[in-house]
Amino acid sequence: MNFSTTEVKIVVANLLFFAIATSFFLIGSWAWRQSKPFSLPEPLPAWFKAWFLTVQLVGVLLPLIAMFLWGVWWGYSSVLTVLVSYFVMLGLQVVSEIVVLKQFHSPIWVTIPCLYLPYRIWQLYEGLIILNPTSELIWVRNILLVEIALWIFNYGVHLSQLPRLLRWETESRSN
Repeated sequence: MNFSTTEVKIVVANLLFFAIATSFFLIGSWAWRQSKPFSLPEPLPAWFKAWFLTVQLVGVLLPLIAMFLWGVWWGYSSVLTVLVSYFVMLGLQVVSEIVVLKQFHSPIWVTIPCLYLPYRIWQLYEGLIILNPTSELIWVRNILLVEIALWIFNYGVHLSQLPRLLRWETESRSN
């Protein structure tokens, strides 16, 4: 099996990022090992279910359809290279979140999206560059642009929720 230079670069970049991010989470979890067990604040905001569904539809289903149509059905290997990498790193983020939150109950969970989301945005931007020369892939490029917008907005949503996640005290609304 022959791999292109681009595929090797993507695999190396993903492995390097995953190693650095995982090291950060391990060191951070060790540093905060004396903290109280962390859990998500309950109840979740009313808008969260709608936002989570949007992220699943646009962030997972849309690129999955593109990967199968252009990558598998029509045989554009560059689409497979970009989107398989995207899904592997998305899956590793989810696994990292589950392990850190459910297994270790570590407050470091809050930082996982802070590292993975900018990396994902960079991945998608790199995907645009890889797919640039092929005019037949304009729809896939448009999907990547939608994905970049989604994940930038999602990053903002995550950052805006940090005070709630970290249970910062706020003034009573009755004042």
